[in-house]
Amino acid sequence: MESVVIIPTYNEKYNIKIVLDKIDNLNIDLDVLIVDDNSPDKTADVIKELQKSRKNLYLIERPKKLGLGTAYVKGFHWALEKGYKYILEMDADLSHNPDDLPRLINACKKGADLAIGSRYSDGVNVVNWPIKRLLLSYSANLYTRIVTRMPVKDATAGFKCFKREVLESIDLERVKSSGYSFQIEMNFRAFKKGYSIKEVSIIFIERTEGQSKMSKAIVWEAVFMVWKLKILSLLGRLR
Repeated sequence: MESVVIIPTYNEKYNIKIVLDKIDNLNIDLDVLIVDDNSPDKTADVIKELQKSRKNLYLIERPKKLGLGTAYVKGFHWALEKGYKYILEMDADLSHNPDDLPRLINACKKGADLAIGSRYSDGVNVVNWPIKRLLLSYSANLYTRIVTRMPVKDATAGFKCFKREVLESIDLERVKSSGYSFQIEMNFRAFKKGYSIKEVSIIFIERTEGQSKMSKAIVWEAVFMVWKLKILSLLGRLR
């Protein structure tokens, strides 16, 4: 297959089968890579059972919770080694609708180097978020756009598709951030290398099962990351 979607998991056993069933129902050629951080709820065991009947499902198990950013970097390396042309990322908590995966792939097939499933490219398309969370997210993206001058309305989105050339051009070992800031950093690195970015409007629905991984540390990391990226870019040290 030419496409793979990477899904990091940590305590997602109640959601992951639903997500995988929805992906299977798309009837498209798409492999799935789960990167599990030794979930205490035994998410990996659920995946191993599902692998018995799904030839397109792969699993990387890590020894402990090491962060979203490093999970994606691990998955990116794996996907590049396997030769995939289109490499996607999405959450396991059902906030990202698998039905939008073909739209992201098609955006790249039609010319985009990076397609982002955007909550803010066509108004505000977020369901079931408290107003405080929505304002935080929207403000973070506005702040990022002002500081970096990156023409992306939803720079913190975690639902996207990369052409392999984009990931091959980025020194992934230099990417150390996580959460919001990981998404910002990957977008900015692609942007500064001159790759085309297209936002595909989606509807984001807050998780109904499990707990959000959001924390104050993730927010503050993103606040400082945009300035770090801008300074590295000005110094010509962004790789």
